[in-house]
Amino acid sequence: MPDSINIAENIQQIQQNIARAAEKYHRDKNSVQLLAVSKTRPAEMLRQAYQVGQRNFGENYLQEALQKIQALSDLSIVWHFIGAIQSNKTRDIAQHFSWVHSVDRLKIARRLSEQRGDGLAPLNICLQVNISEESSKAGFLLNELDGVIEEVRKLPHIKLRGLMAIPAQADSFEQQRQIFKPLREKLESFNQQGYGLDTLSMGMSNDMEAAIAEGATIVRIGTAIFGRRE
Repeated sequence: MPDSINIAENIQQIQQNIARAAEKYHRDKNSVQLLAVSKTRPAEMLRQAYQVGQRNFGENYLQEALQKIQALSDLSIVWHFIGAIQSNKTRDIAQHFSWVHSVDRLKIARRLSEQRGDGLAPLNICLQVNISEESSKAGFLLNELDGVIEEVRKLPHIKLRGLMAIPAQADSFEQQRQIFKPLREKLESFNQQGYGLDTLSMGMSNDMEAAIAEGATIVRIGTAIFGRRE
């Protein structure tokens, strides 16, 4: 690990930035959770982050994640799966993670429900929304969600918590806000119907403030914690 990376300082700085943005947009700083995106990072870096209070870690690649879950089994880490999901990977995801942010089709939700062990707490899931309607990205379109949410909420062993998005790059803060806004409005619309959703997983290192301004409850930060990937 490069000597120049100070994980403790980086996490402290990000937490300060979160608190500052929350105050600026009249939100409780505790309503925004930092998810450390730890894909491709060695277990030792995660352990360092844990030692300064970071508990939630997001992984994209299943086999790599399973190795880290084993290596760090002495720690009380909350594991989030945030990557693309292939059907043949759902069993391990259902059994080893507490959260799945990247549920991008009904088939995946059904498989996660079926394969979550009876002895485990319900699996927290978010529906991934293709908010910028990019052909290269997975996820439901906003106008598809109404037909999906009732089906997902009927499934046992999972708990629908909210929505997740990975938007297209935007140059300005205002553009970033405009991209995130429809996702917040959709969540609010669902809650007006009594769905009780509490999670908006959106915002990364380059658009975190805009995401918080538009109601993000989980921001997914990797590079700003662990440095650039080699």
